[in-house]
This record gives sequence, C-alpha cells and structure tokens, in this order.
Amino acid sequence: MPRVIKHPELRREELLDQAQALFLTHGYDRASLNDVIAAAGVSKGAFYHYFASKEALLEALAERFARQALAGVQDILDDPGLDPLNRLNGLLAQSRQAKVEAAAEAWALFETMFRPENLVLFHRINLAASASFSPLLVKIIRQGVEDGTFRTFDPEGVADMVMQFGMATHGVVAKAIASGSDADMDVAIETLEKRVRLYEIALDRILGLPDGSIRISEPGYVRAVMTARRRTVEQAPSA
Repeated sequence: MPRVIKHPELRREELLDQAQALFLTHGYDRASLNDVIAAAGVSKGAFYHYFASKEALLEALAERFARQALAGVQDILDDPGLDPLNRLNGLLAQSRQAKVEAAAEAWALFETMFRPENLVLFHRINLAASASFSPLLVKIIRQGVEDGTFRTFDPEGVADMVMQFGMATHGVVAKAIASGSDADMDVAIETLEKRVRLYEIALDRILGLPDGSIRISEPGYVRAVMTARRRTVEQAPSA
C-alpha cells in the first residue's frame, strides 16, 4: 500500500492522541516511547521529528490541555456585559470547573511531575500553562486598572502571582503523594484549602479590593481535585 502523507500538524496531533491514550491506560512511567511509536504506526525518525523526548511529549500534552481550557473560557472573555472583576472571577470559576471535570485524567497524565526528581519538568509544564493564561489575566487586570476597579502598579506581576500558585503548593501535594496514606492526603487537602484562602486575601489586597472579592476556590473544590487522584490510583491496572 502507498504511504499515507499527512499534514504535519495532523500527524503531531495523532501522536499526542496515542501518547495520551497510552499514558492514561498504563501510566506515564510504564508507557515507553516505543509503545507510543508502535501505536502511532510511525518510524522513530518520524517521531523524533516532532518530539525530542518523552518529557517533551508530556509538555506538549500540557500545552494542549491549556489550549483546550483557553477555548472553554472564550465566552467569558468575549462577554461585553462583564466588568473586569466579574470577568476575572468568571475565568477562575471556569478554570475550576474544567480542572474538576478533567482531574482524574490529568492526574493519570501528570502525577509523575510531583516526584522530587521531576521538579524541573513540573516547572516547565507550569510555564506552558502560564504562556497561555498569563496574557489573559494581564489584559483583564489592565482593564480593571483603567476603569478604577483594580488598583495595582504591576498587572503582569499580579498575573504571575496567580500562575505561580501551582508552584507554591508543589511541596504539599508531593508529600501527600509520596506518603500515599489517606491521613496525609487529608492533611494536604486542609493545607491547600488554607493556602487558597491566603492567596485570595493577598490578591484582594494587592488589587485594592474588599476581602472576599476574588474567588480562586469554592467549597469542596480542592477535595474534589485531590480525591480524583485517589480514585485514579485505585482504578489503575496492576502491573
């Protein structure tokens, strides 16, 4: 049969689809690059044309998740009836909903990032997400400064603080995962809930808003995301 020639972007997406399916089924560590290459039906040379390593593949999956999340908030960004504060809270609310809905899948793909030896990879994936969302946050905050809703001299710095939340909580999550006990996971959930409240207060103060104006979380959000990880572990196939 003649070789099928596909558009490079289509081929790249197919490789990501195959990798995601294998990582979800077997886990990131157990699925090898050879498994991905075999499932995709391409040569090693063709694969390495798109991705330099397994880590690069995971980063690309993170970037795709970010793009999909970005598409999910476009209606909020385009709504002319929202003022900057409601637009920011709407963006955060939509992000929470997307994370809860995709939590089990995301844990299966990205749990490996929380191992101590993978801190650099965790940072790189956070940078991928930040590249998509930081410009949106900066735009909303600038609009708020212009109309007097927010008071800050550094919109970029505030956006960076929001995006750095994941890095700031890395150690808490990593410790809970390393232990594997329900008790440690519950402690982690409580710690993260307090940390989120602290971030909300800090952002209110930095933006010159009354306490309770910014809502990064909602009751039950942290627990829903973290216990999705627990369910993922319980349902994982044995070796």
